Amino acid sequence: MITQLEKMLDGPRDGALLRFSLGNEYLKAGQAAQAASYYRDALARDPAYSAAYKGLGKALEQAGQPQEALATYEQGIATATTRGDMQAAREMTVFAKRLRKAQQGPQP
Repeated sequence: MITQLEKMLDGPRDGALLRFSLGNEYLKAGQAAQAASYYRDALARDPAYSAAYKGLGKALEQAGQPQEALATYEQGIATATTRGDMQAAREMTVFAKRLRKAQQGPQP
């Protein structure tokens, strides 16, 4: 699937959705850094793409960059809320909350 999608890059169908789809495929393949790159490309093409923020946050978490992931989720929550995409905002709120809790460590 990745090869098929990459063949479409720089063609007439290249855009935020294609870059987002590549990010998803790389994330599924366990290549978080490559996934993050494509999610960032999607956001460069469409800064209001709520799902791309969610994907980028997940990729950054998997790549061991929790602070960047948290900042991405927070930006995504704001963007999704502005767009009225409340489901995406709720999901990212849950992801951000879990990430904050994990960063705090076990409570005594």
